[in-house]
Amino acid sequence: MDYEYAPLRLPPNVDRSTAEAQLAIQAEFSGWELARVRLFRDGTRQVMLRRRLVNKTQPGLSY
Repeated sequence: MDYEYAPLRLPPNVDRSTAEAQLAIQAEFSGWELARVRLFRDGTRQVMLRRRLVNKTQPGLSY
């Protein structure tokens, strides 16, 4: 299977519940799933989202 990936970086002022809600919206409406999360010492989160490549056009990420 082929996937497309979208890296996101969430700043330290975004708490866990807000990040969870934002990622849930992306998953529901754009077909993204969580591939990896890295939490850094300064509180920054590096998130990697992925979704399967399909022939039809899917909406992109909204920032």
